[in-house]
Amino acid sequence: MLLRLIAPLRQFLLTLLLASVAMLIAPAVNATEAEVTSAKLEATDEGYRISASFAFELSHSLVDAISVKEIPLSFTTEVELTRPRWYWLDEKTIRSTQTVRIAYNTWTRNYTATINNGLQQNFATLEDALALVLRPRRWIVAEKGSLTPGATYNVAVKLKLDLSYLPKTFVITSFNDSDWRFSSDWKRFTFKVDEK
Repeated sequence: MLLRLIAPLRQFLLTLLLASVAMLIAPAVNATEAEVTSAKLEATDEGYRISASFAFELSHSLVDAISVKEIPLSFTTEVELTRPRWYWLDEKTIRSTQTVRIAYNTWTRNYTATINNGLQQNFATLEDALALVLRPRRWIVAEKGSLTPGATYNVAVKLKLDLSYLPKTFVITSFNDSDWRFSSDWKRFTFKVDEK
């Protein structure tokens, strides 16, 4: 009699476990997406600069987090340069990031955008502050002379909402909300270094 009760209970617990796992995985598929609309690498006298632009719309819950709950959001642009090698795995050459942190101050009724914990600018609207994320300033990702002349490099660019900057108590609750898994796919292109 006891064995007949345990089998359905075990089946019920297994079904409950699978349903819980499916609920955790499903929101990742519906996550808010960003798109890399353009990206290119430019050789300058100072070094190699990345120029990129993105397209996205913040969900209502992310706008609410910044403007009402005053939770600063950080958007990180990642750039990776690798040099392909025919005899082995690609050589990981350079990785660079730029983070724009946007916060709202109810006292001043301004949005503050901070780039890499340095340069700060104030904006009257969230849209104006987000312009620094949509079209980040060109920054040097590789010093002059750090890339091999005549070599071709694979370049990858990505934008994501960086949860590592959130308050620790809020990180746990953000895992169940797909809006907080905001990210673009990698945009990949090649760049050939001039021979000089």
